Amino acid sequence: MPDALTIGHYVPGDSVVHRLDSRVKLLLTMAYVIVLFFAVRPGAYAVLALLPLAGYLLARLPLRMVWQGLRPVVAVLLLTLILNALMTPGHPLYRIGRLAVTAEGLQVGVEMAVRLILLMVTSTLLTLTTSPIELTDGIESLLRPFRRLGVPAHELAMMMTIALRFIPTLLEEAQNILKAQQARGADFETGNLLRRARAMIPLLVPLFVGAFRRADELATAMEARCYHGGEGRTRYREYRIARSDWVAAAVTAAALLFVLVDRALGV
Repeated sequence: MPDALTIGHYVPGDSVVHRLDSRVKLLLTMAYVIVLFFAVRPGAYAVLALLPLAGYLLARLPLRMVWQGLRPVVAVLLLTLILNALMTPGHPLYRIGRLAVTAEGLQVGVEMAVRLILLMVTSTLLTLTTSPIELTDGIESLLRPFRRLGVPAHELAMMMTIALRFIPTLLEEAQNILKAQQARGADFETGNLLRRARAMIPLLVPLFVGAFRRADELATAMEARCYHGGEGRTRYREYRIARSDWVAAAVTAAALLFVLVDRALGV
């Protein structure tokens, strides 16, 4: 597994988290993401942080994967913190020319950074413990009621799963192209912003060419296996809600309810 990114990868296992129904994991993850933006106090964030931490421990995944999943977005986290600290009006703590770092800005920046971290960690846990086939079946099952409205449930589920699966593949290929270009003397780190942008062209062109090639090979492979969409398809495994799914849903619902109550009482 490349160290650059963990989201999109699947780590096979037989833990209680791996065995949870994919539909339950998808619904709990979506509910978690929604409630995450209602957290306002440190206690609520602590409860929200305990949920993915417990998930990693129960899934018997090394906690270093948390850092591996966050390392590619460290720059985004720092940018979020800096912009909020400088752009949010409030009591100034430190001045940089005409700009001022405000206490309110620091608070908003830290909250946004924590939310992004928890969002990445939870999404990564979902992909690490759910195979692409289970993800596809789970998304399709959740979208199936909307088929009466003309929503192509199977096609949407397939596209989302393939796109998620290709994220680490494309990033790994981008790293390989970057190292190859640097070995040939390409410079991506010096010069002004415009020069750096121009230097990225030798990286982006082969990356897009490789992405289109992979897409074409995938389409050919699916056609060779007589894939014609979801009509008439059967499943080897029928998913059923088990007792462990209800326990996971109850624990998560209790934690999310605590966050909502904390928000209602804190406002």
